[in-house]
Amino acid sequence: MITTASRRGRLALMVAHCAGMLDLVALPVWVGTLMAHHRFDPQQAGGLATIFLVGAVLASVALAPRFGRLPRRRVATAGFGLAALAFFAASSQSGFGAMAALHALAGLSAGAALSVTHGTIARAANPHRLFALVGAALGVFAIAFFATVPPLLAARGGPMLFRVFAVVMGVAAAVALLAFPQQDAPAAAQAAAPAERAVPFPRAVWFGIVGIGGMGLVQAMTFAFLERVGAARGFEASAVAAVLVAMSGVNLAPAPLAALLQRRLDARAVLLAGPVLQALGVAAIMLSTAFMPYAAAAAVFAAVMIFTHTFAFGLLARLESSGRALAATPAMVMTGAAIGPILGGTLVKAFGYGSLALAAAVVAVVSVGCFRQLPSRPAAVAREVLA
Repeated sequence: MITTASRRGRLALMVAHCAGMLDLVALPVWVGTLMAHHRFDPQQAGGLATIFLVGAVLASVALAPRFGRLPRRRVATAGFGLAALAFFAASSQSGFGAMAALHALAGLSAGAALSVTHGTIARAANPHRLFALVGAALGVFAIAFFATVPPLLAARGGPMLFRVFAVVMGVAAAVALLAFPQQDAPAAAQAAAPAERAVPFPRAVWFGIVGIGGMGLVQAMTFAFLERVGAARGFEASAVAAVLVAMSGVNLAPAPLAALLQRRLDARAVLLAGPVLQALGVAAIMLSTAFMPYAAAAAVFAAVMIFTHTFAFGLLARLESSGRALAATPAMVMTGAAIGPILGGTLVKAFGYGSLALAAAVVAVVSVGCFRQLPSRPAAVAREVLA
């Protein structure tokens, strides 16, 4: 039986995380392609990305409470398989209505697969370390994506993006069929058993969910227009593309660093700092008229979210060990991410790119307020809930 402790199981989770979190890597190219090649305006392009993310959120919300009863391998395989078919169909469409329907189907399908992926990671013996491992895999995937996809789009046109998405989802479906873990490591399964019988989550879990959702909102709102704001400032396309590649290289570091510092940094302190650093990065990206400040902030922007989210995942897994809360990870991250592109597009259309910096500062205040409610010693809170 393949478990979260086996090499095959971990490999499957790495591939599934990369496919399910495709938006975290591809969003600037995704929105940029919809605007540049399909001639959608910022609001429409952001809206299509939002439709995909809303689908992922709905799937996660529906499946997370039932995580303990789901056939994980079948859900992951079917979810990624349907997403692959939806994206392949999208590659031959140009109208907004058809694209919207296919984005919704892809989001629902990929969200279901990602929900069981994150719930399974939460049931590992060391969820923080395993989430860091899949985060590192996402960094490698991002480098490969930005090194190959933009030149491919320049040579073959916008529809090629959705064929690439279809291939990514198809590979994830095949790997899930062959190696997705069907059983937790014995120690983790035994530890989670009492929590599965407890219906309520600790109160702090809900604050953590809202805080991460806020960071997901700022991430998507900014990331979706990172490439476009560079073009609007007059930066050369090759220079902006180089920034995206550099960002991918930087993104290799935060997840392994988070694993290394797991027992050296207080998770709550990391979460309090994350939204502040994220908002400062948005200000540099959206307000700078010089290339170097823009490039420096953009290169490390996603790394802040990856590092902070790894600590948040480990903290919430200790607060709620059944896996149900973290099976809703796509919902908590993508609720904000779903609002981000359409909100960002609306703000850019009405007020310009600088308005995103103010919006990010407001959301950061909310996220910090939520993270302040998290305990310094989550094990004690978890025992109180289970008592």
